[in-house]
Amino acid sequence: MFELTALESEAIRLSLRVAFWSVTASLPFGLAAAWLLQRYDFYGKTLLNGIIHLPLVLPPVVVGYLLLILLGRRGPLGSWLYETFGISLPFTWEGAALAAAVMAFPLMVRAIRLSIETIDQNLETAARTLGASRLSVFLTITLPLIAPGILAGCVLAFARSLGEFGATITFVSNIPGETRTLPLALYSLIQTPDGETGALRLAVLSVILSLAALGASEIIERRLRARLID
Repeated sequence: MFELTALESEAIRLSLRVAFWSVTASLPFGLAAAWLLQRYDFYGKTLLNGIIHLPLVLPPVVVGYLLLILLGRRGPLGSWLYETFGISLPFTWEGAALAAAVMAFPLMVRAIRLSIETIDQNLETAARTLGASRLSVFLTITLPLIAPGILAGCVLAFARSLGEFGATITFVSNIPGETRTLPLALYSLIQTPDGETGALRLAVLSVILSLAALGASEIIERRLRARLID
């Protein structure tokens, strides 16, 4: 019987926790960024788009190093957070969630932006002419129409967060029980003599979790689209 070891259970729980909070915390910003890039033309739009998608082309280790410089206790933002609120992100699971969120953010934005692009803006215009406010139009028309895209973006970001390695190990290290997610636990086992069996088990678990996330998103997306059609 396939029973989880203590290391596997710990790595799975931490990975799910990190992935969940990385998606939850970044979703409002992802939705705002996608809306801004799709609906508005402004000076510096190309630069902003490039910055948002930079983690897709930069080596993850570089992203982790930049986070460490910026958010370390001696960094310009990290020192302020620590002195003002007592918050220290490096070498914590919260930092791991932040690193995962940064790496997954471009995928979320891209999926939501493509969904916004498909909306027939005449529907929004018609609602506005009938007296609906911008907020009401967004909540009752726009948001339901882009819900499948938001879901797709969240699933992509969640799956990417589960597999994040380079930025995480650079920014928060590989601390058992604190930052050792599935990829980091797998890496540790590979470096350990006779750790091949454990590494293979973690690889299988990673595949199962990713497939489960994709399958759940497919079911939810179909239900959402069915409701929109009805």
